[in-house]
Amino acid sequence: MKPVLSVLLLTLAFCCYEASVLVCPAVLSQIRSLLLDPVGIYREELERYDAPPEAVQANVDIKKCLDKLSRDDRGKTLRYVINSQDACNRQV
Repeated sequence: MKPVLSVLLLTLAFCCYEASVLVCPAVLSQIRSLLLDPVGIYREELERYDAPPEAVQANVDIKKCLDKLSRDDRGKTLRYVINSQDACNRQV
C-alpha cells in the first residue's frame, strides 16, 4: 500500500469514528511534519512523545519512504488531509 494512501485512510478513520468530534491539532501537526519536515526534525518531534526507539525508527522509515515523493505531491496530500479535517469538523 502506498504511504500516502495510509495517511488518507488514517484521516478518514479520524473523521468517521463516532467518538472523534474534532481532529486533534497535534495529529495534524504530526501529519504535516511527516509529509514536509526533514527527517531530523520529524525524529525530534516523535521523541517529544517519549515513544519507544523502535516506534520512532519505524516512523522515520515511513518518512524516508514518503520523502521519495515529490514535495509538490506531499503538499497536495497535506492539503487534502486539511480539507478532509475541515469537512469533518463542519459536520459536528
